[in-house]
Amino acid sequence: MAHKLALGKPEQKVRDLNNEALEDNRTHKVLEESYRFDEMISYFSAEFINLPANEVDKKFEKWLQKFVEFLDIDRSKLFQFTDDHKEIHVTHAWVKKGVKNFPWRMISDDFPWCLDQLLNGKMFVLNKVDDLPPKANRDKQTFLSMPSVVSKSMVAIPLIVGGSVIGAISFDLVSSEKKWSESLIKRFRLIGEIFANAIARKIEDHKLKEAYSEIKQLKERLEAENIYLRDEIKVKYDHAEIVGKSDAIKKALSQVEQVATTSSTVLILGETGTGKELIANAIHDLSPRKNRTMVKINCAALPAALVESELFGREKGAYTGALSKQVGRFEIADGSTILFDEISEMPLELQAKLLRVLQDGEFEPLGTCKTIKVDVRIVAATNQDLDKAVREGRFREDLYYRLKVFPIIVPPLRDRLEDIPLLVWTFISQFQETMGKRIDTVPRRSMEAMQRYPWPGNIRELRNMVEHAMIISKNKTLHIKIPSISGAVNSNDQKLEDVERMHILNVLEKTGWRIRSKNGAAEILGLQPSTLYSRMKKLGVKRPDKTYDISTLHRHIDG
Repeated sequence: MAHKLALGKPEQKVRDLNNEALEDNRTHKVLEESYRFDEMISYFSAEFINLPANEVDKKFEKWLQKFVEFLDIDRSKLFQFTDDHKEIHVTHAWVKKGVKNFPWRMISDDFPWCLDQLLNGKMFVLNKVDDLPPKANRDKQTFLSMPSVVSKSMVAIPLIVGGSVIGAISFDLVSSEKKWSESLIKRFRLIGEIFANAIARKIEDHKLKEAYSEIKQLKERLEAENIYLRDEIKVKYDHAEIVGKSDAIKKALSQVEQVATTSSTVLILGETGTGKELIANAIHDLSPRKNRTMVKINCAALPAALVESELFGREKGAYTGALSKQVGRFEIADGSTILFDEISEMPLELQAKLLRVLQDGEFEPLGTCKTIKVDVRIVAATNQDLDKAVREGRFREDLYYRLKVFPIIVPPLRDRLEDIPLLVWTFISQFQETMGKRIDTVPRRSMEAMQRYPWPGNIRELRNMVEHAMIISKNKTLHIKIPSISGAVNSNDQKLEDVERMHILNVLEKTGWRIRSKNGAAEILGLQPSTLYSRMKKLGVKRPDKTYDISTLHRHIDG
């Protein structure tokens, strides 16, 4: 027995030595693998230090593959949470051949406990599904319900960017279980930090590019608006306010005040030269959009081929000759008002696009499918009969009714004869400054003649006539030569009430505005005096003021 024990001692020592050797080999192997893993992480970290943001995604996939192969696991994936944390989207993944991939989109409710761990900045370590705590029962059911897809063992490291958890990176085994060592878990945390830093740089680069893009768009828009303003100054009316005290102009201005504070579309109707653009200016200046420039487009002045690119803009190369990008008037007018003068001249094919902007506030520039949304208040003006244009098929009926939300009729000058003295002295004041002349008096005969004249060119014609008189004037009295009434407008082109007004005015002038006396206007016209008074009131025929010197009218101009 003693002999057997004596023999046994050397054998035990051999076994112990063998075990120690095996343990040393395992330790050496572990140390060697740890060293190789640390070396690998060093290369991983170095590669992302100065990596351009646009190359980050490719490197993500490369290193996910390297980690899967080095660790001899089944797969690794990078996923991000939606802002509301209701969904999990896999953005990058590497899967060993023959292993099923994880779903690219998951519902957070399937992993409530795991998600809560990650959102609180904690690593999620799963050696086996049975290790999940009771409170993770919903998570456990999900893991067990899809054994060929969902992991049997995994480590998930939260990705923290800017103090917030935006997602995680995971290392998974599907075919077997694994006990993750503490040393490995520490290294996983370092890997997660490197991935998070790379994502942060990518996010910042994206924000920077968006900021540069926005700055570029604003710069283009500002440049376009400045060019537009320089062009606009050349054609802007010299007078900046509407002058008049007649009931007709007061009614129009009352409508301006009613609609200005809204965003409703306005259709301004009136003859040529009545001041439709001034009415549009007044609407804009009284609106909440007044701090931005009102954009004006004369549909009759733009070539049909260029109208669409002028309105909606174009990309470079949108058509032959489009050598540069152009910002459209709608984009320039975003947050402001756009005036379509002579809207009746807009090409029929573009009226549908304008209708879409009116209805939806969106359009696509030429040469791109990108939809741009704008907030633009539309004011349209025309001297044409749009009802007739609709009947003749030259204007879309749906666009007409969309524009005709709030129509304003600008009265012709012949319907506001009492405003002529105020207008004349307003123009005189303006021309005095530019011409260096002084005018104190306008003869009564000239002013009465102007109030008898039908003014086919309306205020624009009156202004031109005053300017001509100022140019040839040699003293402080302004003599304004008025064309003969018969030659002003062909009577065949006049309305019946215009002809009647002119005839009554001629008779009243001949009689010195005597109505009731013998050989007075009523007798000559074959009317009762009361009937003539009624006709004069209906037609807006009023006796002109008797004096027209500057002292009696300054208070109206200045006030």
